[in-house]
Amino acid sequence: MRLPRLSFLVLLAGSLLLLAPAAAQQWVTEPVSAPGVEYHVFDSAAVGEPVSFHVYLPPEYAAEPARRFPVLYWLHGANGVLSGIEPMSQRIGLAIANGRLPPLIVVFPNGLPYGMWVDAASGLQPVESMLVDDLVAHVDARFRSIPSRAGRMLDGFSMGGYGASRLGLRHWQRFAGFSMIGSGPLQLDFLEDSPEFLPIELRRLILERVYGDDPEIFAAQSPLTLAALHGPELPTGYPIRQIIGADDAMLRTNREFRDHLSALGIAQEFIELPGVGHNMVQVMNAMGPEFWRFHRETLAGAETVFADGFEVAE
Repeated sequence: MRLPRLSFLVLLAGSLLLLAPAAAQQWVTEPVSAPGVEYHVFDSAAVGEPVSFHVYLPPEYAAEPARRFPVLYWLHGANGVLSGIEPMSQRIGLAIANGRLPPLIVVFPNGLPYGMWVDAASGLQPVESMLVDDLVAHVDARFRSIPSRAGRMLDGFSMGGYGASRLGLRHWQRFAGFSMIGSGPLQLDFLEDSPEFLPIELRRLILERVYGDDPEIFAAQSPLTLAALHGPELPTGYPIRQIIGADDAMLRTNREFRDHLSALGIAQEFIELPGVGHNMVQVMNAMGPEFWRFHRETLAGAETVFADGFEVAE
């Protein structure tokens, strides 16, 4: 769908500002107020300055001070650093209260508006290293998490699904599994001229800012490439879930990614939802309580790693 020219220019101007050289106000956001949600800032060695994040703590965290909890890392979509925190934390809290989810910690990292959950070629936006190397370690030191791959998983929507799949494949030693929802970009050519993706002018900006204006770097960072590279290393039964709406513009490339995994012999759960577009609320409404089954199963063995009173090494 084409935007009116004035609306498009406003979008493009805003994107130019968001893609300006990384600044402190990008790495440190304003706090979001929501039940159970805390705002934190930590020093990231990769970034070289403070970075903010939000964390949801279930009621059991305060009520059971000797208990440790698994952690879900929820990765936001493009230009959605803060917008999903309140609605997602509310749904998670309700799922825990209804027994559809085990009590868990949910971390909402700051991946920058268009950070793509990738270490930028310029070195100015080390989003991947900030999360995998710094934030995971900080969460395990600061909170009563289960500091083992059995106690961590990834999920995300749109750009966050792209990030969850990238990080879940590349860093499978750190995570029990991953879910990807309405994920994109999953094509190998980021500038592919198709209405399914972001406007071409914005894609050119992201390609320059994140991938050094090099299509080969973009392709090397693709989940398609990482699946071929790391697929042989994945543990048997490594949980992977892919959800896509049948009316989502990303449908074609998500089906292609499904077929790519199958050709590589990588098992996954693929869910295509009729009548659902590129909208996280629609996805969750269509899935209902079934949405949480994957999280329950992926983290099912997490709390047993402390059953004998000692930590299991990574």
